[in-house]
Amino acid sequence: MRVGVLTGGGDCPGLNAVIRAVTLKGIQEHGWEVVGFRNGWRGPLTGDSRPLTADDVEPILTRGGTILGSSRTNPYQEDGGPGRIKAVLAEQGVDALVAIGGEDTLGVANKLTDEGVNVVGVPKTIDNDLGATDYTFGFDTAVHIATEAIDRLHTTAESHHRALVVEVMGRHAGWIALHSGLAGGASVILVPETPFSVEQVVQWVERRFEREYAPIIVVAEGALPEGGAEVLQSGEKDAFGHVRLGGVGTWLADEIATRTGKESRAVVLGHTQRGGTPTAYDRVLATRFGLHAVDAVAAGDFGTMVALRGTDIVRVKLAEATAELKTVPPERYAEAQVFFG
Repeated sequence: MRVGVLTGGGDCPGLNAVIRAVTLKGIQEHGWEVVGFRNGWRGPLTGDSRPLTADDVEPILTRGGTILGSSRTNPYQEDGGPGRIKAVLAEQGVDALVAIGGEDTLGVANKLTDEGVNVVGVPKTIDNDLGATDYTFGFDTAVHIATEAIDRLHTTAESHHRALVVEVMGRHAGWIALHSGLAGGASVILVPETPFSVEQVVQWVERRFEREYAPIIVVAEGALPEGGAEVLQSGEKDAFGHVRLGGVGTWLADEIATRTGKESRAVVLGHTQRGGTPTAYDRVLATRFGLHAVDAVAAGDFGTMVALRGTDIVRVKLAEATAELKTVPPERYAEAQVFFG
């Protein structure tokens, strides 16, 4: 049997751990040939692939990013895309495909399953917003990176008696903002799920200053002021229709400075949240996902995604995995508000 692997969408720590687990278990337990397709769905579209051996993947467990590369290529936006993928898989003798990605990558996997392609999905996103799994790998590392940054910013904010606004990733879901803000002792946490009042934020900030405590405001890139719109870094859309967000932190820091008369600065963590060595938790979760993806392929259980439920790895339908985003519920956000201001 010949099995292909690809990583699509934004990179994140833990991708290489999945590649390693799929390759080693596929070769050592089943005697499969394993092929890596380069740069997400662009690989099977163009036939760009490489063989994966045990020697190739043994040293990659601790590496961030992905040795296969990634892209936001959408085969359904390419002329004859699905047919080209099926032709490449047939030409290269690939019997099944393990697709590692988030909502967009797995959305394509789900459509291809309906067209007869043998696909098993593995959930990957630092945003932790796939509804069919309790956690996605990459999230824990991103939260650790953001928390460490907040820890460091506390001391410089206090030294200069200024407010610092920390912008983290999170287009539609505020899980990174919520977890890193709580872990880092933020004064205010703003998430996309709950529009915020600038006046209320200013009140919380002033309350902190009155207590001679420099406030830290953590804001997700997709957070919205009441009656306002997302702050766009670019109006251009990618192949999946997403605009590029960014700038809400700077906008909010300016508003705070204007309304309070206090110095306020913005720090945008950006892609530092995606990079570097994965945490131990993400290495273990990614490895378990890879091992169970091999089991799904061996069982012929295609059109499924491996998912974490409690402490168990289970299989769910790809259609279920991509049907709805997992966002921060109001009650979870309300828990954090006791620490605001």
